[in-house]
Amino acid sequence: MTATTPGSTTAHTTAEADTRQVIRPYGDTTGDGMVQLSFTLPVPAGKRAEAAALQLAGKMGLDPASVVHAKPMGPDFTFFIVYGRVNHLIDYAGIPAPPEREYPLLSAQEVNLAIRSTLGRRLVVVGACIGTDAHTVGIDAILNVKGFAGEKGLEYYREIQVVNMGAQVTVEELVARAKAEDADAVLVSQVVTQRNAHLHNTKQMAAAFHAEYPTAVAAGMGRPLLVVGGPRFDTVTADELGVDRIFGKGTTPSEVASYLVHALLPREAAQ
Repeated sequence: MTATTPGSTTAHTTAEADTRQVIRPYGDTTGDGMVQLSFTLPVPAGKRAEAAALQLAGKMGLDPASVVHAKPMGPDFTFFIVYGRVNHLIDYAGIPAPPEREYPLLSAQEVNLAIRSTLGRRLVVVGACIGTDAHTVGIDAILNVKGFAGEKGLEYYREIQVVNMGAQVTVEELVARAKAEDADAVLVSQVVTQRNAHLHNTKQMAAAFHAEYPTAVAAGMGRPLLVVGGPRFDTVTADELGVDRIFGKGTTPSEVASYLVHALLPREAAQ
């Protein structure tokens, strides 16, 4: 767009509107760029260790930075919390919105009605924590009646039969129990993530189910639906792990129940 003044041939170009939404971290005051991060170094606690932590913070772009907490983790390790300023900017407007949930969130009554009217029997769900994972908080939040975030777990749903196998279940035990129960869905929780144990265990579980049901066409068509959940699955896709669905942190029982209806029942029943 150009603008001219009477008697003048000079054109003035109007700058295009800036559609960016530039943001930066906020610590004490808006836009101050202050962030806090924690890490562990394999060195004994002390002034030299703190100097190493500050050097690492500097290489990460924090300037200035300060060690606000340092705690020995045994004789050879130190845990740090560092506070400092970064100069990085983010264009928030340029970040695409994540995809919306592709199925409606149903109430317990709607889930029960869909299952009863379509299957004519209870939908069978087998859940467990596999491998050496002894943390049942995730699987219990979804399956137990007490539930999570004010929602009751799948045991509360009259038309869902829940088999909670608990913690440290081997893949072989899970496959055998799912087959014995004629499970419609298998839910696996993985909270222990050191050395990517959650990824290894999930791939092993998926491979075992695919091997046990070699003629299956898809989930619900010859084999159970395979669902995994945990706090550290955001770096991989379901296809990469060989499962049908991944749920991350903060997932509620109603989201899982609604997904089971969406994935296992005809579309008209899931509406």
